[in-house]
Amino acid sequence: MSKPSIRPACARAALLLGLLVLAGGCDRGSRTQATSAAPAQAMQQLVDDLRRDDLAAYAEHAVPPALHRRLAAAWGEGRTLWPLTELPLDHKAQGFLIALAEPRSEEKLLAAYRRQFAGANAEIRTAATTLGLFTSQYVTKEASYSEAERDHYRQLVAALARWGQRAPLGDAARARRSIPQVALAARATGLGTPDGLRKAGMEHSLRRLGPFFVRLERVLAAYGLDFDATLGGMRISLAEQTGDTARVRLQYTLAGQPIDALVLMERRDGRWYLSDLLRRAEAEATVANATSAAP
Repeated sequence: MSKPSIRPACARAALLLGLLVLAGGCDRGSRTQATSAAPAQAMQQLVDDLRRDDLAAYAEHAVPPALHRRLAAAWGEGRTLWPLTELPLDHKAQGFLIALAEPRSEEKLLAAYRRQFAGANAEIRTAATTLGLFTSQYVTKEASYSEAERDHYRQLVAALARWGQRAPLGDAARARRSIPQVALAARATGLGTPDGLRKAGMEHSLRRLGPFFVRLERVLAAYGLDFDATLGGMRISLAEQTGDTARVRLQYTLAGQPIDALVLMERRDGRWYLSDLLRRAEAEATVANATSAAP
């Protein structure tokens, strides 16, 4: 048996974990109006959206209405996939869905799993350690991250690396149960075509992706990574506020590891938003608009 290839394995793991961090848990419900009169309430609104698997509501509450409209228009024209651009390897999202949704994908994925991962517990633990070190170094050096993001992401990376070192990822029986579930969920989205996300538009795509992410979350919960428990146990409090800027403290547990982080928030037109997310969304809309305007 050959040793698992770290680069492809890391890419798949990063995308999967990123999707689930965004997608949250499995407590479904109806959409609520934004309650962003205070910074901590605005953060709680986003967490509640994720716990209901309402990704469309999350997108609506994450940015001001005018920016949301610009991003939705750019999505429909194939110029952005925000908020999926918040995920690792966002440019692979459509290909990821296509690969899972294609006929008999379960057989191909299980065959690949048997070749690279089945029973390779020691190699997987080594790969998880290497991934943790590599990703931590990347986060430290990546200029686009704020210091608050950098600190938060380093804690996340450490927790996920420890999880990967002990999770039963080499258990072939679990893989035989899990992979078909994810493939079926991908087919059910109806987005597994080359331009499926663009044709569906932002609102409908995010609605269709909700149940797919729920299935991914449940699969990972069986491996000891319970995002529903993480979001459900999150404690959110105001650390400080100065005028239209604030810092909000997040305390939660991920894969048995405590996370204690600060996020930056700012007020626009009476509502509070995550500063780093807002900055990236505005950059997405600006690039998309510039691309559209280019001859």
